[in-house]
Amino acid sequence: MTAVPKLVAAVLATGLLLSTSAQAQPSRPECIAPAKPGGGFDLTCKLAQSALQDAGQLKSPMRVTYMPGGIGAVAYNAVVAQRPADGQAIVAFSSGSLLNLAHGKFGKYGPDDVKWLAAIGTDYGMVAVAANSPYKTLKELMAAMKADPQKVVFGAGGSVGSQDWMKAALVAKQAGVEHRAMRYVAFEGGGEAITALLGNHVQVVPGDIGEVAGMLEAGKIRVLAVLSDKRLPGKLSGIPTAKEQGFDVQWPIVRGFYMGPKVPDAEFQWWSTAFRTLLASRQFGEAIDARGLFPFAKTGPELDAYVRAEVSRYQTLAREFGLLK
Repeated sequence: MTAVPKLVAAVLATGLLLSTSAQAQPSRPECIAPAKPGGGFDLTCKLAQSALQDAGQLKSPMRVTYMPGGIGAVAYNAVVAQRPADGQAIVAFSSGSLLNLAHGKFGKYGPDDVKWLAAIGTDYGMVAVAANSPYKTLKELMAAMKADPQKVVFGAGGSVGSQDWMKAALVAKQAGVEHRAMRYVAFEGGGEAITALLGNHVQVVPGDIGEVAGMLEAGKIRVLAVLSDKRLPGKLSGIPTAKEQGFDVQWPIVRGFYMGPKVPDAEFQWWSTAFRTLLASRQFGEAIDARGLFPFAKTGPELDAYVRAEVSRYQTLAREFGLLK
């Protein structure tokens, strides 16, 4: 082939790729938040909405729609059964969604029934007490629990089997206390649990560090440990991890997106490329920091493997705590 035909072929191939990419780009992009407005799923969708628009990835504005129910169960079932090939829609998920998948609360569907698109950031669990609490370190709290579990009351925004309950159960286990022996009060949300903590109605809140940053800065609470693999950056760097204090408890709260199982490859790849580009940008790092999240970027096979590993880990914990047979 001479130089001119080669050049023509290259131009045609490039044009075809650009044409395919343009066709795959969503004309009516939608992010489904599997909850009512406000809260983590809404935050996740609106983060994608603004970041993709600001980066020029989307030519059409992304709309956020709400599909509450079962910490993601209603949306999961609807997308798999009713909108499996919808390449316009991405759906927000969190570690709570994976926990519910592990518990079988998404009905007949499992982690292999959707296409996992991207993990975009994470929060971390933490163990907090009131500023006037007698417990100054996690070791002191653990010693008190071991001496008399009935005197240490956990309060959090979730019932038995929820993420907050699991964090409390793991902390109790590290203290040598059977999870059935721990005292746990379930509230409607994390805000109510913090209010109860400040009123000394409960002694400990196993919540998320992002939710209490304001209270921590105001000096109203003391965080005894973050449940991360290493210390967090910035203003939170002075808080030790549970692991460095001798207690192996880690609990990331990952946020991301999935799509229907039959979304055409070209459309799925368009979204994957858009998120990979976004996740590598400095601007997106600043965007997640502004929303109290920490870097956690996974796409493709790496995300698939992570989801399966987390669901398996949650199933093991659920069996250990008598939540699954």
